[in-house]
Amino acid sequence: MRSITLTIRMACAVMSGALLAGCGLLGDTKSGREAVAGMDMQGAAERADAILYATVGEITPEIEWVHRATTTGTCDVTRYWTVMTVISEQRRGNFLGVVERSWKASGYRIKTVSPSKEMPSIIVRSPDGFGIRASFGYKGQAFFQVTSPCVGESKVAAPKKVANGRTYDGEIPTPNVRSDFWSAETPVPVPAPSS
Repeated sequence: MRSITLTIRMACAVMSGALLAGCGLLGDTKSGREAVAGMDMQGAAERADAILYATVGEITPEIEWVHRATTTGTCDVTRYWTVMTVISEQRRGNFLGVVERSWKASGYRIKTVSPSKEMPSIIVRSPDGFGIRASFGYKGQAFFQVTSPCVGESKVAAPKKVANGRTYDGEIPTPNVRSDFWSAETPVPVPAPSS
């Protein structure tokens, strides 16, 4: 029964990602024409990587993450990353808050926020048309996804920068790296007002 539930949840997450990308919610895909002049799929993949590196660079304490996958559409490219740090239910709001502030400071426009207690997410659009999502899935695992707008067709290489997490052969497991802050099961204390 547990494996069936896991399979259903994974299928829903994959379908959700495909629908979001395909419908243009994440990326501004315009089949048949280039939305970003002079950029090809490789350039878009590198831009997606830069967005992730900047985002995780703003998260303190540091989280551990790994590259998950790269997919290409008719004229877009999507990079996926998986967070291996255990982020407790009590800290998910803090995590997404840090990410949202970073994205707003970069000029990204909020498209959708899901305050779901179990699987919250936030989707934004960059000024140059990249759709970016941070979300939580099965067992509280956090994910990042960046989808490009329509760009020129080209081959796409693997990311150049090595992930800061360990390398996994085969399927990436559920989060397994503990953090004194992110894995804590107590709410973040609110500072007392100064008098």
